[in-house]
Amino acid sequence: MTENNNPLLCDPVEGICGIPDSSSNTKIANQKTEKPVKVIYFTDPICSSCWGIEPQLRKLKLEYGDSLEIEYRMGGLLPDWNYNSGGISKPSDVARHWDEVSVYYDMPIDGDIWLEDPLHSSYPPSIAFKAAQMQDNEKSILFLRKMREMVFLQKRNIAKWENIAAAAKNVGLNVEQLKADFEEKANALFEEDLKLAKQFGVRGFPTLFFTNNSGKKEIVYGSKPYSFYETAVLKLDPSVTRMEYGKNWETLFAKYHSLTAKEFSELSGAFRNESEKLLSQLSDKGTLEKLSTKNGALWKRKAPNR
Repeated sequence: MTENNNPLLCDPVEGICGIPDSSSNTKIANQKTEKPVKVIYFTDPICSSCWGIEPQLRKLKLEYGDSLEIEYRMGGLLPDWNYNSGGISKPSDVARHWDEVSVYYDMPIDGDIWLEDPLHSSYPPSIAFKAAQMQDNEKSILFLRKMREMVFLQKRNIAKWENIAAAAKNVGLNVEQLKADFEEKANALFEEDLKLAKQFGVRGFPTLFFTNNSGKKEIVYGSKPYSFYETAVLKLDPSVTRMEYGKNWETLFAKYHSLTAKEFSELSGAFRNESEKLLSQLSDKGTLEKLSTKNGALWKRKAPNR
């Protein structure tokens, strides 16, 4: 069989976009933090497996956010289309694959963007994320989420500046400053991320390195059940406590302004079918807004009338 080394041909079983190298002897510099556990998260705006771990990652933040410092790093999934490997040589080849992984992860992804308005590279949105980090770390995470919703559900090409700018404006970033940093300083920061990924032996996304102040580490490759991420935290510091949080829809949508049925199920503890039923009822009543795609939906809290 031909080895698959095409980054866009993700392995849903392993939960990886790219090729994980779990045998590499990765050395992580001991970086002191104020919190017990640090997470270095290598990702990419168009990584479908990274979209697949949003439910688990959001729950981890709710339950262990006080004990975790999460550092987002961009991995550079798609530099350009100057390759032909793994059965994918052009954008249209990705369309069916994204539809398939959408079903596997139970997260809405519409692969038709690769037929209608394909991205030439994932570097522009990655560099834009680094520019957003320069302004406001918390807003940069909201910005990344918004770009992912745009590319996976709305079929909007987030390599185009007008779509990057729309996402930035939506989360309250200074778009003019973002543009200036995007064209200058953010490029160097992105290059630093690529070098760090190489140094750490990262060959697939998502890859999460969990470390503590003693230098111990745990690595979680790919989209895994929530227990894998929780176990990594507890191995590094068994004394950390799980935080309780409100699991009703009002509290969850106050924290996360948009949720898929899979995310709501993961965060609320409700069964998956019950979650979708409740969210659909709330959207039917006009309490939530529903964005439907051919492969699932996203629900948003309606903005209050002014």
